[in-house]
Amino acid sequence: MKKYIRIVAGQFRRTPIEVIDAEGLRPTPDRVRETLFNWLNYFWGGEFSDKRVLDLFAGSGALGFEAASRGVAHVQMVEQQSRAVAALRALRDKIGAKAVRIHAGDAMQALDRLEAARFDLIFIDPPFGKNWLESLWPLLPDLLEPNGLVYIEAEKPVLVPDGYSLLRQDRAGAVHYQLIQIVALQK
Repeated sequence: MKKYIRIVAGQFRRTPIEVIDAEGLRPTPDRVRETLFNWLNYFWGGEFSDKRVLDLFAGSGALGFEAASRGVAHVQMVEQQSRAVAALRALRDKIGAKAVRIHAGDAMQALDRLEAARFDLIFIDPPFGKNWLESLWPLLPDLLEPNGLVYIEAEKPVLVPDGYSLLRQDRAGAVHYQLIQIVALQK
């Protein structure tokens, strides 16, 4: 039996997103996405149209498609699992989400290719238990615009390193989620 979640708000509201059966895939629940985008609405003053977003472990695409639905200028999704990539591309094409680009491949390799890009928000929702954040923290400042935001989902609260400020955090079941802002860019 197929599982679905839905886009919560915006242009593509109520669009179903199929959740494929793949190891480590945990789509962000509707309630969590609604909370996250309320936070973003507050911090961005309701202005999404000039924002660039990186969805580094796209999975089902729930976070990236939600951002596109709310009118961000650009969403770059990165996903390694071929079945998930095919599902992302099929949904993007079906709903005509022109702001969405999809990169098939490993997150670390994708970051090497994105070295000249800058984002206002990076979604980091990696497979649990793989210690991805330790590898990612040093790379994020070069990818973020000044005062850029990082959204993280993890199996435990994340310790925020120097140069970042914890803006919001919450928990839904076994998932801890946090919105963090970069405060010190070395340029």
